Amino acid sequence: QVQLQESGPGLVKPSQTLSLTCTVSGGSITTAYYYWSWIRRPPGKRLEWIGYITYSGSTYVSPSLKNRISISRDTSKNQFTLQLSSVTPEDTAVYYCARLLGKDYGTGPSSGSWGQGTQVTVSS
Repeated sequence: QVQLQESGPGLVKPSQTLSLTCTVSGGSITTAYYYWSWIRRPPGKRLEWIGYITYSGSTYVSPSLKNRISISRDTSKNQFTLQLSSVTPEDTAVYYCARLLGKDYGTGPSSGSWGQGTQVTVSS
């Protein structure tokens, strides 16, 4: 049974870079054909699909965040990481990592395996 756990700072100041790590257990992040994804839910809003890194190391990021997002992985630690630069209060959200099949990316929380989420607040 794969498990995902997000970790990172709960509070970030505006203009700083947010770094979140997803630690995976019970399965390898190099196993075909999974997409290791980042999703967030701002308060009172819908899920926002941030991007992913595939089992082979290919990445995709949302065009709306493209200039600020970096997704990478450390296969030796079985982790993948999200970096979001120049954060503003609009980046306040619960951030989730998930293991999805490609066809399920963008669909919803009923597909794949998700972490429990971590609250990130951007405030001075």
